Amino acid sequence: MSKSCCNHQHTAPIKAVSKAAPGQSEHHHDSHCCDNTTPVSCCSTQTPHEHASRDCNESPGDEEPPRGSCHAQACCSAPLSPAHDHKHEHEHEHEHDMPSADPLVAPEQGNSRHSWQVLGMDCPSCARKIETAVSRVSCVQQARVLFATEKLVVDLAPGLSPDPVTAAVLAAGFQLKGESADKQAADREQASQPPLQGNLLGNFLGKYWQPLSLASLMLVAALLPKELGQPLFTLATLWGLWPISRKAWALTKSGSPFAIETLMTVAAVGALFLGETAEAAMVLLLFMLGEHLEAYAAGRARAGVTALMALVPDKALRIRTTAEGEVREEVAADELRPGDIIEIAPGARLPADARLLDELGAFDESALTGESIPVERRQGDKVPAGSLAADRVLRLEVVSEPGNNAIDRILHLIEEAESQRAPIERFIDRFSRWYTPAMMLVALLVVLVPPLAFGQSWDEWIYRGLALLLIGCPCALVISTPAAVTSALAAATRQGALIKGGAALERLAHIDTVAFDKTGTLTLGKPQLTELVSLNDQPEAELLALAAAIEQGSHHPLARAVVAAANEQGLAQVEARDLRALPGMGVEGRINGELWQLLAPSRVATLNMEQQTRIGSLEQQGKTVVVLCQSSGDKALPIALLALRDQIRPEAAAALQELNRLGLNRIMLTGDNPRAAEAIATELGMGWRAGLLPEGKVNEIAKLASSQKVAMIGDGINDAPAMKRASIGIAMGGGTDVALETADAALTHNQLGGIAAMIRLSRAALANIHQNIALALGLKAIFLVTSLLGITGLWIAVLADTGATALVTANALRLLRKR
Repeated sequence: MSKSCCNHQHTAPIKAVSKAAPGQSEHHHDSHCCDNTTPVSCCSTQTPHEHASRDCNESPGDEEPPRGSCHAQACCSAPLSPAHDHKHEHEHEHEHDMPSADPLVAPEQGNSRHSWQVLGMDCPSCARKIETAVSRVSCVQQARVLFATEKLVVDLAPGLSPDPVTAAVLAAGFQLKGESADKQAADREQASQPPLQGNLLGNFLGKYWQPLSLASLMLVAALLPKELGQPLFTLATLWGLWPISRKAWALTKSGSPFAIETLMTVAAVGALFLGETAEAAMVLLLFMLGEHLEAYAAGRARAGVTALMALVPDKALRIRTTAEGEVREEVAADELRPGDIIEIAPGARLPADARLLDELGAFDESALTGESIPVERRQGDKVPAGSLAADRVLRLEVVSEPGNNAIDRILHLIEEAESQRAPIERFIDRFSRWYTPAMMLVALLVVLVPPLAFGQSWDEWIYRGLALLLIGCPCALVISTPAAVTSALAAATRQGALIKGGAALERLAHIDTVAFDKTGTLTLGKPQLTELVSLNDQPEAELLALAAAIEQGSHHPLARAVVAAANEQGLAQVEARDLRALPGMGVEGRINGELWQLLAPSRVATLNMEQQTRIGSLEQQGKTVVVLCQSSGDKALPIALLALRDQIRPEAAAALQELNRLGLNRIMLTGDNPRAAEAIATELGMGWRAGLLPEGKVNEIAKLASSQKVAMIGDGINDAPAMKRASIGIAMGGGTDVALETADAALTHNQLGGIAAMIRLSRAALANIHQNIALALGLKAIFLVTSLLGITGLWIAVLADTGATALVTANALRLLRKR
């Protein structure tokens, strides 16, 4: 990856990764990092911008890029570590003592990847059971269950059939469907919803027939005389026990011997043995109700993901031009390819990412961004898949490949987030692994010790041991953390924020300081030419045309601002030749045989005191100044000053005030000159550090992180090293696609106000988790004592477990309403 460097200090890093056509030139500000098609730049000088053509044939510095990707890395004067790659374990310093769960990485060369929709998975513990079963299959290289999207992903050794995988899942008591889980999950969810008209009673009975039939048998048994009711209670218990015991046996064979189904089976059989038939049936009924409660909670928590899946329509209206004229044809959405022309009716959603061909169009993007007001798009603007055409028929050109539109990328990030579990969640998971066996051992001791050592009644202590066994069910404890995390992530997604898993959510809750990049984050990233000062009485229009000629062909925002200003004034285009970058200085080109240059003020030695004072005055207004020079021998004679200013985001001041109310420190880190940085920071009421290269930003974050938990807000490209060094990196959604991949969280609506909302939500989620753990363990501790003392029996024990699960679930679902 060849590198081009410039040491400018006139502006904050511009967040863009641009591609130049052959023969064209490019501006580069700060460190841009890429894959094999995107240019890379490292900035370490003080020129305003520079043009260079570069490729990506080698890695920056001495670091090896992450497997399967080299984007989101930075190169500066010294090698920097690669940016966040969630295919690898986080390297935040505060997590070294607790590594994250193995994330789902790309399959090794030669291995095949398969995915299925999982049916009947109602809680995170179900996901763990499936993973355990599949991991025991010899041909499986990697297995991961993605609970949020109900997907099983398996990597198999070369040339092997996936049949053993499906058999293992079936043996564990679950079902798989198809190998395109995303769409099928949405179809199943839609199909599972009762129709607005039709047999609602039939749907209800079909879903809850097991607990209803068991409850009916128990009701009849309770109304009959004891001699008739007792056998009927036994029949009811056996009826309810059959599917549970089958699943318990299947799970035991697949490597999960301490599943809740096993505990329920032992307790029910033990109760029958003691003649407590009514309690045995009640235990099973309460367990079934608890299972349905978990299924309901899982459905509520996954509702946001399911809604995302349903945003992209199955069909699209494609327009083809033939010799006979235009042909309209309805095609499947996955048949669309970049370049296809589609037509969208009012109220219809886009089946793919597309570019607007009409002059104007309004789109409702609320499902993606959380912003309820329709967004007006102009010709050439990109519109994400899932957006709804608001007012009229529109034509657009498809720009995304099948499976790679905005919705697909978000779903991929949600799946990726599941491997980034919160430390507290990992602890609870480990705790629950030995908690249940330990409780079974305690229950066994309770059964054996009093009768053998003290001659107590076997029936009494077997009964108490069975009650303890039910207290040992870890359901409420296991679901306490993932229920809260899933609800919080779903609430964040609905509000236009993506948080990549529980680990990021927990770190976000502990943030003390928020550091911001300037350009494209605190500002709009669209600088405008505000002033052009002629230094030799030459007409300003003529000077602007000369500057625009040198800037032609560049994709850099500053260059675009100069060219746009010339176009707005209708100036005749001037041809410039031999455009080239001056490493460490700026850019130059020949116009009518004369050499012209655009340089940073610090690179122009011939500026007089009056001109330097004027430049200082402009920079104190928050403007970036570049100098148009005419080369005369070995000197650059200043001819004009061009002042450009980026507009502060309209919501920036209010967003920073909200962070202040949350007790957070705010600081701006920018590569801009100190006077411009101070002007903007003063206006926004925050601290600042200026003149920072990417490496300098990393060092500043490191200083802050030595005593605080720091969030770094940027666009996720040239801020990636600093975002990685911070406790958590947050990307603005208005940046490039790479932004979503490099950060721990992203604001898809591109609004700074979402930062405070994310932090409030994360704090609420952490408090919710602590409440859930206290509820789960507290109730179990109380009924552990009452069961040992013989105060409470079997059905109270299972009711305590089910009640704890209900309370924990209801408490977690409160986060769905959090704003």
